[in-house]
Amino acid sequence: MRFSTITSSLLALASFSAAAEIVKRAALTQVTSFGANTSGAKMYIYVPANLATKPAVIVAIHYCSGTASAYYSNTPYATLAEKHGFIVIYPESPYSGTCWDVSSPASLTHNGGGNSNSIANMVTYTLAQYNGDASRVFVTGTSSGAMMTNVLSATYPEMFAAASAYSGVPAGCFYTGTVNGWNSTCSGGNSIHTQTEWANTALNMYPGYTGARPKMMILHGSADTTLYPQNFNETLKQWSGVFGYTYGSPQQTLAQTPSAAYTKYVYGPNLVGYYGTGVGHSVPVMGDLDLAWFGITGSSSTTTTTTTAAGPSTTLATSTKTSSPATTTSTSSAAATTTTASSGGCTAVRWAQCGGTGFTGCTACASPYKCTFSNAYYSQCL
Repeated sequence: MRFSTITSSLLALASFSAAAEIVKRAALTQVTSFGANTSGAKMYIYVPANLATKPAVIVAIHYCSGTASAYYSNTPYATLAEKHGFIVIYPESPYSGTCWDVSSPASLTHNGGGNSNSIANMVTYTLAQYNGDASRVFVTGTSSGAMMTNVLSATYPEMFAAASAYSGVPAGCFYTGTVNGWNSTCSGGNSIHTQTEWANTALNMYPGYTGARPKMMILHGSADTTLYPQNFNETLKQWSGVFGYTYGSPQQTLAQTPSAAYTKYVYGPNLVGYYGTGVGHSVPVMGDLDLAWFGITGSSSTTTTTTTAAGPSTTLATSTKTSSPATTTSTSSAAATTTTASSGGCTAVRWAQCGGTGFTGCTACASPYKCTFSNAYYSQCL
């Protein structure tokens, strides 16, 4: 009887140690059990035949209407993985329309149980199964995937070393209080705040965290009519504030970099932006540029570029924003999103402005949030 028990235990251990081999090498494979997944997100993984001994991990996140398979097929990461030995995780949204939840409190909170938490658990699983290098985990995405890239960088800063966001919006900009909500104010480029306000929005997604944060590469096009180009400015404001740079005062401005249509704005070692003149939604994925930013390769003047057919299935608000990215220094605040309380009063939702010099909106916050002083001009529901 004892022999049988020991044998069963050994078989179980052998099965566990070989679990990684279930995933086919050099093929996109779904992983159905990777840890807590209350949001129902799907996990797909590409493990190259040429796997490094201690591989880096890239999380590559699709756009609205996209899938893990589409992003796998239409971006260069799997091909580059064979060359450099890293693993690629391709999450897939569980919602109709396949946009990501970047709008609910659960997903905008560290360990809140939303899509962001599910993706973080995919990373933890992969590092454990493949002896991955926890110091070399990176995240990238397009459109809704870029929104999630910014959200993951704010909610799980300890997990990611670097990020690249193709045509997204600042973390928290799409907040609606609902799962998989659509925020037309944000998409239209009308959520305009100071860099301090945006930075606090990101920092408050993981209260008390004081460790390292991923360096950020932000890419956007001037002709984007899905997520308007003002969102490039606002995202640079956010990460400028997080890293202590001054928005609107890049250390370097490099024309025609990495190609003729783009201007590169270098704020410091932790933040760069690329603005494509005449480029619509969304900026084509530049795999070599990403790998150089992540530190997987050295700098390269050439890029492996793939066009992705990103596009949300939701009708968008129109906008006439024409301000030039990396030069706008507006400090006006978008009107706070509000709801009417049952008592007839006005209540501001989480992360909305609730006070400050000249502010005339709601001063009470929806439970359990409190109006928290940031400076003389701005208080926020936190």
